[in-house]
Amino acid sequence: MAGTYARSTEVAVLGGGPAGYMAAIRAGQLGKKVLVIEKADLGGECLNRGCIPSKALIHAARLYHAIRGEGPEIGVSASDPRFDLAASMRWKTAVVEKERQGVAALLKSAGASVMPGEARFTGPHALDVRGADGGHERVDFAFAVIATGAVHSTLKGFETDGETVVNAWDLLSLKSLPKSMLVLGGGVSGCELGEFLARVGVEVTIVELLPQLLPGLEPDLSRELTGALERLGVKVRVGTKATGLAREAGGLAMTAEGPAGRETLRAERLFVTVGKRPATRDLGLEEAGVAFDAKTGFVGVDDRMATNVAHIFAAGDVARPPMLAHKSYREGVVAAEAIAGRPTRFQFQCIPSVVFTDPELATVGLTKPEAEAKGLRPREARFPYAALGRAHASHATSGWVKVVGDDASGRLLGVHAAGESVGEYVAEAAHALEMGATVRDLAQTIHPHPTFSEALQEAALLWLGEPMHVARRRVDAGGR
Repeated sequence: MAGTYARSTEVAVLGGGPAGYMAAIRAGQLGKKVLVIEKADLGGECLNRGCIPSKALIHAARLYHAIRGEGPEIGVSASDPRFDLAASMRWKTAVVEKERQGVAALLKSAGASVMPGEARFTGPHALDVRGADGGHERVDFAFAVIATGAVHSTLKGFETDGETVVNAWDLLSLKSLPKSMLVLGGGVSGCELGEFLARVGVEVTIVELLPQLLPGLEPDLSRELTGALERLGVKVRVGTKATGLAREAGGLAMTAEGPAGRETLRAERLFVTVGKRPATRDLGLEEAGVAFDAKTGFVGVDDRMATNVAHIFAAGDVARPPMLAHKSYREGVVAAEAIAGRPTRFQFQCIPSVVFTDPELATVGLTKPEAEAKGLRPREARFPYAALGRAHASHATSGWVKVVGDDASGRLLGVHAAGESVGEYVAEAAHALEMGATVRDLAQTIHPHPTFSEALQEAALLWLGEPMHVARRRVDAGGR
């Protein structure tokens, strides 16, 4: 890479993660000359250090745990099943590499070029790209999409070292399993990866500052997961503040203060997962004239994903919460279509969310308290997986689906679910919400049998007071 060389492109995309590569693919489809600038690997954190590798390891741990636990009960036995971390890591890496190659092929098919390097704005129509060899190139552009994603937040006194104190990136590349692990942060990453560790024999303690695991999630879902984790042997400390960390022989000692007072928690290693912040530092946003929140780092955008600089757009984790890959996908597409002059908007009634624990958790739309705060008259009903034939056949009777509807209009307001495969059918609920469906619309939609998705229909019937697979006498205001 020569320092004096310059190139130009119609659309420069900063970042090759979910928002960036989707923007590049769509812009290429619409006839634009596109250059994707990525400092690491295509696919971003989701593909390389988040969604995909974590789900690969979670799948391996679940299989191992199922063979040892439920296997004998349903007639599946294996002598001395073992979890081979190195083999699972190799498989995880192979999955990631295959997916990464797929992203590269999709970009190529759309006519988008890829440039390795780290980009920084030097003006409203120019970038400086620093390569791995230290060289620099100038890139001139007509339009730009900022899609640089997010980085892990740090906590003073609990800085990671990649060995004893680790973040999610480190955890997904472990060389050996510790006997014990403290998890500082009970959000999605802490719960998913904490459960993964517990399933393969690690003693896990999760410490969360706020009153529940998965802060902000529907409280019943949090309670369901908390119970499942505790039955797995995970120690859960909520409403607990970590106040100090010391290294000692054999591991770490973390002091914490919670409902039970002050205590010292010990483990071989500590996994710190206290959130993320937009990766907008050192991007030269000031030089480009792009406005952003100095405190949070988020770039301001409108419903076309345009910033205050009309030809510069932002999408994904840098733009606004929630930091979800599927939300980033859509934002990237909208940015590309806006650049191409298409009539497009990032408009939605709801964004579904899934937590890949066991039970799996899924939520979309309003909770009952949220609906009440909007002046609606919400009522909820909850259908148990224990009344579902497919759940019994699959040895997965723990879980439920809750429907929230407006008592005045009958309109569907939200769906919240815990149990096997809920993430696979929550999009049906999202679609119903987007279309303004009523609870009866959901109840009258014929669902295939036997499937877990029938629980959604059954919860709607229960809400209507017309239950078919639980006795009517059991129906109360809570649908239990």
